[in-house]
Amino acid sequence: MKLSEFKLDLPHSLIAMHPYDQRDSSRMIVVNRKTKKIEHKMFKDIVDYFGENDTMVVNNTKVFPARLYGSKEKTGAKIEVFLLRELNREMRLWDVLVDPARKIRVGNKLYFGDSDLVAEVIDNTTSRGRTIRFLFDGSHEEMMKTIHELGETPLPIDIIKRPVTDDDRERYQTIFAEHEGAVAAPTAGMHFTRNVQRRMELKGTNFCPITLHIGIGTFRQVDVEDLTKHKTDSENFFIPDGTCDIVNQSINNGGKICAIGTTAMKAIESSVSASNHLKPVENGWTDKFIFPPFDFKITNALLTNLHLPESILLMTACAFGGHELVMQAYNEAIKEKYKFFTYGDVMLIL
Repeated sequence: MKLSEFKLDLPHSLIAMHPYDQRDSSRMIVVNRKTKKIEHKMFKDIVDYFGENDTMVVNNTKVFPARLYGSKEKTGAKIEVFLLRELNREMRLWDVLVDPARKIRVGNKLYFGDSDLVAEVIDNTTSRGRTIRFLFDGSHEEMMKTIHELGETPLPIDIIKRPVTDDDRERYQTIFAEHEGAVAAPTAGMHFTRNVQRRMELKGTNFCPITLHIGIGTFRQVDVEDLTKHKTDSENFFIPDGTCDIVNQSINNGGKICAIGTTAMKAIESSVSASNHLKPVENGWTDKFIFPPFDFKITNALLTNLHLPESILLMTACAFGGHELVMQAYNEAIKEKYKFFTYGDVMLIL
């Protein structure tokens, strides 16, 4: 398919600037692939669509405060450093993005506030990408504590267009967040509350975790018309044995396997056995780009936020729900003034 097939006339006023007061009070547009029916519900109604033998696969990655603001040695120029991932813990090497990149060269040192945290730029990776080495006298735990104190929640502020607040630290996480390593939240999971989870579990629905540490590549703009030429960044993922046992039992019993978010779906579709069952992964990497057409082996239901036009997340939703049907649902969501993006409303595809 072509990039231009994912265009939408989305008014900026429909991009959610803030989360709902209650996590589970968002709206939910429900798309049935078999009947082609589109319904308008509230997220709390998700309880009605799942029951015994069904399994919800959640991404339990945890977002860390990846955006740091520092100053360049000698000139004092203000620099934003966005931490992407740790490359080597012992050597304290990190893959980062810097802005403005033109001011940052190999050998430069960056200072962060009044702390003891200093970084040295040791390599250029991309136009904005750098490899840095943190210079810090304490332990790894002490250094990460400092980063947590100085760092800012990595909201996509270029799209949300507002300052980050203290509330974002809590709301830009899911209730399932456990293993730190993501620079973006698995947003579909942010709608769940413990109450909704308990109500579903009382009906016999399973919840089981995978971990996929979301990188900035999830939001990277696609700049090629031919989607087969777009390359996504690799992301680190883990699938425990216990999750495989639950998912495979649901498959064998004819239950629904619902991926809570495209990241959960990406992980499970990246580890499929010859018998179309889920395989455990201890420390894997996946650069799978799911766009139409795609043959899904595990997932047969998807909960996902409403995404931006021409984004890879919209393409993934279309791969699962069918391009024509999902684009029809998106246009209906725009007409009904649903909220889009990180803090917006949600779509359930059955």
